[in-house]
Amino acid sequence: MKKIFVVCALIGFLLNSCVKTDDYDTPGIDIPEIDITGDLTSIMAVKGNFDPRTGEIYTFQDSETWFEGYVISSDAGGNFYKEIILQDKPEDPTSGIQILLDDNSIYETFDVGRKVVVKLDGLSLSFNNGVLQLGIQNRGDVVAIPGSLIADHIIRTEVKQEIKPLQISIDDFSDELKNLYIQINDVQFDPNLVKENNLYSFASNVVDRYDGERQLISCQTGSTSILSTSTFSDFKSLLLPTGSGSVEGILTRDFYDEHYVIMINTPDALNMNGERCDPVYLDCGNNLVEGSKFLLEENFDGVTSNTTLNSRGWTNINVSGGEKKFTPTLSAGNRILRISAYNTIESPLEAWLVTPEIDLDDTSNEILLFDMLSSYDNGLLMKVFITSDFTGDPRTTTWTELDANIPLGPSGANSTIFRESKIDISCLEGEIWIGFRYLGAAPDKTTTYDLDNIRVIGE
Repeated sequence: MKKIFVVCALIGFLLNSCVKTDDYDTPGIDIPEIDITGDLTSIMAVKGNFDPRTGEIYTFQDSETWFEGYVISSDAGGNFYKEIILQDKPEDPTSGIQILLDDNSIYETFDVGRKVVVKLDGLSLSFNNGVLQLGIQNRGDVVAIPGSLIADHIIRTEVKQEIKPLQISIDDFSDELKNLYIQINDVQFDPNLVKENNLYSFASNVVDRYDGERQLISCQTGSTSILSTSTFSDFKSLLLPTGSGSVEGILTRDFYDEHYVIMINTPDALNMNGERCDPVYLDCGNNLVEGSKFLLEENFDGVTSNTTLNSRGWTNINVSGGEKKFTPTLSAGNRILRISAYNTIESPLEAWLVTPEIDLDDTSNEILLFDMLSSYDNGLLMKVFITSDFTGDPRTTTWTELDANIPLGPSGANSTIFRESKIDISCLEGEIWIGFRYLGAAPDKTTTYDLDNIRVIGE
């Protein structure tokens, strides 16, 4: 049985709008009713036409089918470009979808909360960049709907609702929640992104190319996710908030479909004025004057295997049941140790590199130094710890975290600058060990780290 439903449109305007009462009438313009005859379906049913087994583009033809949705994205801040995201309900949504539009300033017509009706005939459905997209098929690809055809497929109704974010946690992220407007609470940016002397912006740092990806951490569980911001956004140069709180945005996937990301419409979507929930770091003060006595000096020259590393008293171990460890590598003629979950099937991958025993009894004003480089970055996965009682097994050792300078690297390989950490450990005595822990997971948490020039110096 065919259903008939009526919406309004303004003829002559690129993307038409309609009004509910005379309070909003536009003087001198007739608002004709447009009768649309066809079947009304759901966003979830629309997406069900795509077969992930074949990956083939699905084109709607002669179906006389429409669906309704509410706009949850805005290009007003430049973080979304030539697209709108729709979800099926303003509150407690169950499904969302991305529509590609070859137009600018889309928010002026399709504002957040606006209900729209979409005509499917002539549109095509495909999977790209980790999400399902609607657009126009062109030479084996799905591209944005041309500006001249937008009004034929998307009709702006008079209805506007408040979009209430779906309250979820980072651990809830799933494919079913993609393209929905969500809120995560009690989160903060990774400490390495908001240090006083090295505060990152949303997307204008040297390592950012097309998107700035900034790691968020749950204060409750320690789970991590990524806030992704376009380097073309109007707010790319704003500094990240330093506190904790909530983030509202659209859950989607990164460009390479490697991990979930959250995209915000504007920085107003972040309410992060609360106290931070950082771990308790070792605090020996801030004496960073280098002495002349080397208690440990390792640049990994001559280390070509784990056997050589072991012979020098180092512990290099995978504690998550896999094979991947810190690997001696020759990079630009220099010997370093490298670790990454890339091209493994290990999830999680927890690997530890622990120094030989270091005796602090005969020195003072000791500091720890090391150099680290990050590349193929998709999350801050390295932490550094210290202990005075290493059992030989990192899992049974009591560790204290160090406020290390973990670098944020580019998403690609062309990173060549090592970042130095210099940490005061002078309040400790006796024997100590330093532990470097990598906690990744294939295929979405695979940042590569290079480690070099590990030193402990005293006076």
